[in-house]
Amino acid sequence: MNWDLDFEHQRIDPRDPNPWLALYLDQSLDLHAPAKKALLRGYNSKSRRYLLPLIRPVARLSIILVKLVRMVLPKRWAWPRALHRTIYWGLRHFVRRDSNYLILRHFHIGTEILRFIADNAGVTITSTQPLRPRTLADLKEDAFLVHDLNIYNFLLELNATLSAEGRTLEAPAQLNFDAITDGEFDLDPGKQGRFNIIDLQTAIESYVPMYSLMLTDHDFWRAANSLQLDETIAIYLSRLLNDPLPVGLVNNRHPMVPVITLHSGFRLMLHGLDAELMHAYLRQMKRALASTSEQTTRHPQ
Repeated sequence: MNWDLDFEHQRIDPRDPNPWLALYLDQSLDLHAPAKKALLRGYNSKSRRYLLPLIRPVARLSIILVKLVRMVLPKRWAWPRALHRTIYWGLRHFVRRDSNYLILRHFHIGTEILRFIADNAGVTITSTQPLRPRTLADLKEDAFLVHDLNIYNFLLELNATLSAEGRTLEAPAQLNFDAITDGEFDLDPGKQGRFNIIDLQTAIESYVPMYSLMLTDHDFWRAANSLQLDETIAIYLSRLLNDPLPVGLVNNRHPMVPVITLHSGFRLMLHGLDAELMHAYLRQMKRALASTSEQTTRHPQ
């Protein structure tokens, strides 16, 4: 088995088909090409093949132990600043550059999807903080915690405003795609040093127990449960686009039936994929609208 990571120049060998090359060439999901390549490179890494099976059970046992420790700790004890600085240090020194690229990219995607919904719902959202980290150092200012708070504050303000105005979410007469970036974000995920070998999934599984320890039990549960809001956001997009496909793209299902926190690491990977898929679909629709407008301009009826 010698599966090259250079997907563009990989030869197809019917005797030893490369599963990651098959997924890279597969066009059933319209993912941003550099993000898709970065994700598949992580899946094909030695870190995921050999470290993840060892770390995952230890990480899940650690979550249980932290839960027991939290029973004797003060309820409001937390250290979010130290948590974010520890995550930053680990990402900078031990996590693969392409994995850090995906993490930074995720914050931009989340910000743009929420902004797209607000723009097309005709609601001005004031309770969220747009997250646009360019470097890993930008994550130190409680970026992960703010990301979780943003989604809940967005849902609360959006639905409270619609309810007060006696409206429901529905497709606008003209869709506004100004919030969606059709191209690459300005990101600097750091260097690929000799010790930057940890893939994204292994890194996430490693950080979840730390997240549960250094946030309050309430904050950790809320963050874990926010992952299932992917389907909620997809429903909003489906209503605005008048298209059921966004709901079919997501894998984290509705939080009306919460999932236990032990599986947070795996569901966080699904959350990242869900966000990429929804953003890619919005980008695809933005291109289609621009193409239609261009053709109409060139060939008016």
